[in-house]
Amino acid sequence: MTKVGIVVFPGTNCELDVAEAVRGLGATPEMVWHGDGELPAVDAVVVPGGFAHGDYLRPGAIAQFSPAMAAIKEFGAKGGPVVGICNGFQVLTETGMLPGALQKNAGLKFLCQPAQLRVETTNSSLTNTLEVGQVLSVPINHFEGNYTCSTETLAELQANDQVVVTYVDNPNGSMGDIAGVCNAERNVVGLMPHPERASNALLGSADGQAMFSSLLAAAAGASV
Repeated sequence: MTKVGIVVFPGTNCELDVAEAVRGLGATPEMVWHGDGELPAVDAVVVPGGFAHGDYLRPGAIAQFSPAMAAIKEFGAKGGPVVGICNGFQVLTETGMLPGALQKNAGLKFLCQPAQLRVETTNSSLTNTLEVGQVLSVPINHFEGNYTCSTETLAELQANDQVVVTYVDNPNGSMGDIAGVCNAERNVVGLMPHPERASNALLGSADGQAMFSSLLAAAAGASV
C-alpha cells in the first residue's frame, strides 16, 4: 500500500485534511514531525498548508531550516514525489526546491474562495492523470499567494513546461496567472490552491482528488 508522508510544523493546520484525502484513495498517511531528521519509509511527501512557525519573518522562512526539510530535499533529489500546498508551496520555494517566491496578494487582501484552475501540463507528479486544458474547481485560502519570479525565470518555466496549473481568473496578481509550478525534474510540485479541500463533492468539489490520484500514480512509479 502506498504511504504518503505528511509534514507537520508548529502552525500547520491542513495535515488531517490531506490525510483524509489520500486515505480515501487507498493510501496510508504517515505524519512526519518537522523536527525529525529522517523520513519514514514513504512513497511520496506532502508539505501541507497552514502557518508554519506562525509565518514569522515570512511564510516558510523558518520552516526551511527544520530537520525534516533536509530529508525531504534528499528524497526529492532522488526522484521522490513531493507536493507543497499553500504554506507548503512557500516552504518549497524558501528551500530552493522550487523557483520563484510568494508575496502578498494584489490589493493586500486575504482570499478564501473557490478558484478555477487550468491544467497546463500533464508532465508532473500532480497532473499525470489529467488532461491539458482541463479545468478544476479548487479553493484558495491565502494572503501571500501572489507568485513572483524574474522575467527570465518565468520564460524558462514556460519554455520548459514547468507551469503546472494557472488561474482561469487570476485572484491574487500572480505572475503569468501561475497557481502552481514544478521543478525541472517534474517530481516536485507546489501550488497555492488546496486540493485536499476539494476532495469530497459534498464540500462543493471533488476535483482535488484527481490531483492526489496523480500523486499516488507518480509514487507508484518512483524508485527512491
